[in-house]
Amino acid sequence: MSQIVWMARHANRLDFVNPDWFLTAERRYDPPLSNDGMIQAQQLAKRLKGENISHIFASPFLRTIQTANAIAEVLDLSIKLETGLSEWLNEAWMTEEPERLSIYALKKLFPRIDTSYTSRISAQYPETHEKVRERSGQTARCLAAEFFPDDILLVAHGASVLGGAMGLVGDIAKNEVKASLCSLVKLVRQETTWLLELKGDTSHLTKVEELVRFV
Repeated sequence: MSQIVWMARHANRLDFVNPDWFLTAERRYDPPLSNDGMIQAQQLAKRLKGENISHIFASPFLRTIQTANAIAEVLDLSIKLETGLSEWLNEAWMTEEPERLSIYALKKLFPRIDTSYTSRISAQYPETHEKVRERSGQTARCLAAEFFPDDILLVAHGASVLGGAMGLVGDIAKNEVKASLCSLVKLVRQETTWLLELKGDTSHLTKVEELVRFV
């Protein structure tokens, strides 16, 4: 039997487009998608339409949930929030543990969130580089095994996409996977072996200069 684990990094985030947003934000380490990021998420959803994905898991940060929600709408699936897919809780980036919306507030914004799902892996602030890779690798292995043989999608962040891929195929992913914004990684299980089929595909995205015309 085979299984596919898709991994996607969230689309463009508002503080990348407008750095001043951070100065007055209520939850400064939990930015939403930018306008062009919303378009990118919709393009990613179109790319995944027709794939045999049975479950969508997302990091509990707003930008990953928004990206996952665009896909869930197209695939008509629920969203399971998985803490193990979280952003790298790096104290050099974040002066304190990031504040996020409660699951109840998120459920009101995104009705497709499955509140019956319990996160399998925790993430503790602060984290080292090694710890985020260990945590996200453990998450990918756990979800793939628990939901085998279903094809699943993990919507995460740069560090957790790379760590998740390393958790399945090993250190080869360190040099092979390019987890750019809204990129797509595809890992295929054949018996007990995982193969890296897509290493960070962004061919589904419109060029940035073309996106600007729609923002």
